[in-house]
Amino acid sequence: MYRWEIVRAVTEQRVFGIVRAGRAEAAVSAAEAVLDAGLHAVEVALTTPRALSAVARLTESRPDALVGAGTVLDGAAARAAVEAGARFLVSPSLHADVVRTGHRYGVPVFPGVATPTEMVRALEEGADALKLFPASAVQPSWLRDVRAALPQAPVIPTGGVTVENAPAWIAAGAVACGMGSALTSGGARQAGERVKSLLSRLAGAR
Repeated sequence: MYRWEIVRAVTEQRVFGIVRAGRAEAAVSAAEAVLDAGLHAVEVALTTPRALSAVARLTESRPDALVGAGTVLDGAAARAAVEAGARFLVSPSLHADVVRTGHRYGVPVFPGVATPTEMVRALEEGADALKLFPASAVQPSWLRDVRAALPQAPVIPTGGVTVENAPAWIAAGAVACGMGSALTSGGARQAGERVKSLLSRLAGAR
């Protein structure tokens, strides 16, 4: 798949899961739970011990899933994530070498931004989408106001997004939301119920 095809696929459901765990095995289990519940894309944070082994296991066992790597802070980590099979890269901040490395190998990159200035800079660096982080620091109305000036900015709020407020972010102009513990906590059954509820809510968001 080309980069633009991956971006479209990752954002198609307007949400992707974020897994951050104390062990690689726990990350794999959490990712499998949300994938089994119907999500198409999930990101494994590199703060998880042996996170790349989790990415590799998921890409091997779930070839149809879009498995990405998160908290990618430098070019070396970006290269390692791609080699492990990551289909997209996410950062909490903007690192030009992560964008360049991802693009060198055909992988889209979603760097973290928090202000309109950072959004424009990230777009200039070639970002495929913009991770608004932490989304809990602002409200959906803030994004709506910013997109009035920057309608070209493909924003993905992450950090503090919940099943309840995700539709408001989409209605404010977000192309998708990244969601972690709000989806994955409490075990596979509860995660599955949350995913199904969220997808139903997002289906009606405009």
